[in-house]
Amino acid sequence: MTTTSTRATLLVCPASGKGRAARVAGSVAAALREVVDHLDLRVADSADGTARLAREAVADGVDVLVVLGGDGAAHLGVQACAGTSTALAVVPAGTGNDLATALGAVSADDVVAALRAGARRPLDLGRVAGGPWFATVLCAGFDSAVNERANAMRWPSGPRRYDLAILAELAALRARPLVVETEDRVVELDALLVAVGNTTSYGGGIPVCPDASPADGLLDLTVVTASPRRTLLRMLPTLRTGRHVDHPAVRTFRARSVRLSGPPWVAYADGERLREVPLGEAPLEVECVPGALTAVGAPR
Repeated sequence: MTTTSTRATLLVCPASGKGRAARVAGSVAAALREVVDHLDLRVADSADGTARLAREAVADGVDVLVVLGGDGAAHLGVQACAGTSTALAVVPAGTGNDLATALGAVSADDVVAALRAGARRPLDLGRVAGGPWFATVLCAGFDSAVNERANAMRWPSGPRRYDLAILAELAALRARPLVVETEDRVVELDALLVAVGNTTSYGGGIPVCPDASPADGLLDLTVVTASPRRTLLRMLPTLRTGRHVDHPAVRTFRARSVRLSGPPWVAYADGERLREVPLGEAPLEVECVPGALTAVGAPR
């Protein structure tokens, strides 16, 4: 029985989760029809198709865009919904599902329950100057190299893929000079990685910015400074618990905006490779935009 007056679009990314999204699309649509007045079902055949269908749904004025897919699909949903009245919901069906987890959506049942309860909240977003929005974490350096490797791997799936990519990238690891500028400080250091978090986690649940909140108007920065490989190997297990921030080699900051310059690193945001020039050819400027997105669920 319909309990809310809601018009929604379910955007299915069938390739997500090695076809999992396609397999569950029918049951997800049936569950959503119990809690919305009208549901349009759209199936994307590519990333470009996902972006186009998301934009079209928002332009059509739907109340909620429900994305059935992984973090890549969710990232495209963010681009369409940011700064509009359309709320975004994410049904997890990918490898990492970090945004869905941040929204309290472990399954389709969580999204259905949130829609039934009318649980919508404003969510802060990060924005790259001249580039995209991001909802979770922007990273550069060692962690972006891990992303590059993990995205190219066919096996294994899930968080284990990132663990193996981390070990593989340690062999080529070297620190580079980085300048971090915020509204109240300029810090120069030799760094291995920098992560800018709107939410806590990336890579399938790694809490790289464990204290980040998507509702405080601030970005959390985690910088790992130059360290021997043996030190990093001892630190790696603490990444899964968030205790890495207690290590002397780790610096943390909190800021409304940040400017990063120095090494020729490629940056990733929401697990997606930024198309802009690599850090080092031009500074990377990022700001937090409070309440830029309306999200279905209870952000953690």
